[in-house]
Amino acid sequence: MLKPSTFRSFTSLISPHRHLQTSPTHPTASPATNIIQFARQLQSPNPIKPVNESHLLRVCTILYQQQYSSDQKIHNNLCKTHFDLTHEFFLQVCNKFQYSWRPVYKFYEFTKTQPQFNHTPTTFNKMLDVIGKSRNIDLFWEVLQEIGRCQLVTPKTYVVGVRTLASARELKKCVGVFHVMNGFGYGYSVDILNKVVEALCRSKLVEEAEHVVLKLKDWIKPNGISYRWLIYGFCDVGDVIEASKIWNLMVDEGFEPDIASVETMMVTLFKNNKYVEALKVFQSVRVNRMSELGVSTYSLVINWLCKKGKLGESYLVFEEMQKRGIKADNLTLASITYGLMSRGRVMEAYSIVEGIENPDISVYHGMIKGLLKLKRASEATEVFREMIKRGCEPIMHTYVMLLQGHLGKRGRKGSDPLVNFDTIFVGGLVKAGKTLEANKYAERLLYRKVEVPRFDYNKYLHYHSNEEGVVMFEVMSKKLREVGQFDLADIFARYGEKMATRDRRRIRTTES
Repeated sequence: MLKPSTFRSFTSLISPHRHLQTSPTHPTASPATNIIQFARQLQSPNPIKPVNESHLLRVCTILYQQQYSSDQKIHNNLCKTHFDLTHEFFLQVCNKFQYSWRPVYKFYEFTKTQPQFNHTPTTFNKMLDVIGKSRNIDLFWEVLQEIGRCQLVTPKTYVVGVRTLASARELKKCVGVFHVMNGFGYGYSVDILNKVVEALCRSKLVEEAEHVVLKLKDWIKPNGISYRWLIYGFCDVGDVIEASKIWNLMVDEGFEPDIASVETMMVTLFKNNKYVEALKVFQSVRVNRMSELGVSTYSLVINWLCKKGKLGESYLVFEEMQKRGIKADNLTLASITYGLMSRGRVMEAYSIVEGIENPDISVYHGMIKGLLKLKRASEATEVFREMIKRGCEPIMHTYVMLLQGHLGKRGRKGSDPLVNFDTIFVGGLVKAGKTLEANKYAERLLYRKVEVPRFDYNKYLHYHSNEEGVVMFEVMSKKLREVGQFDLADIFARYGEKMATRDRRRIRTTES
């Protein structure tokens, strides 16, 4: 027979009506003793019993096989099955049917017939999420209202409800969630609205979030946080125009964009090649709110100016940063280094790097990238060797940059067969079991009328990241040294030594 179990609430441990028992040998225990005893109570084993996997499988099998049967038949079969009905058990059933509402809802109907089992906000929200993922909007709306009638609504209920309805383009019901919950005694709250807007914007449902904010304006007045998340959402999807409209609306209503909003807007403008507009935003902050500018904003501007090749303007911003006593981080110095290198001012770049106490991988990457842009692959390899000596471990991106610098982005630089990666790449594809891709690549090599794709160094290194690849890289490095390709030999030897296998990467992490 079914054995529904009851839960002892955690609040009973901290209830003021429950006194901590003192030691028999110390009838008047000190407060410190009481604290120690209370800590021991908290460290006691979890009162929630683990779910029996065999019972869970049996129940889920019944729910799956008989999901279209009558409720009475399912209830009878479940009553004949031995299992402990707990909140954790209900959550595990929901996890087994994450995109199928029928078994979960049938089980929920069964739990309502058990007098000793009461649902919690957690179980309700979990079931609501499953129904929402299965896109049964009618049932979803009914369950949402039932949660309100049971007075078990939490902020997550709002988030799950509005996000599901927004993804289904049920905009009227998105707004209706707040009105319905207000009818159940949950007042309009800007904090709840902000949580919902944040969830929608993170899910790239920013248009729906904007609709909810504007339609609820008569009941919930949005604040700066609401507008900040809308700006973030539109910037995240790359809609600069709508983000600018929200920005202007925010300013018109008397809210000042915080630095996070400023940086988000600037990044989006830079990414859309609107450098003039981005610098105007930066200039407005410099004029009106200079004290709020920190290293993150300066680093952002300097990085993008260096990418654009505006080294003079980036230097002016860098000097202003130093005059204000703001110490530049390694990312900022890496951007300046790359800007100088790309302009051919190598000695100035080296002098900046020498002044850095603890250069990290971003600084070395700035140097390597700048030198490769100047077609000085040999010097870039020297920087690679120096970063290893200083204990800065290369990553996959380091090797890819160096290989592209030495071999070209298409892997065909040089007439020597050992420096031509066409055959090596095809062999790597075959070795990895990707024969179809190897055949397509070989066909493009044979018929040069079709443009041969660029060589994918990431795939190449990934396919050979095993013990056999270690041997291959050792053999390759020896052959490359025989033909005088010492830089390439060192790069491949280092990769084979430290990056090729999972076990070796673990050893490297432990050593560091």
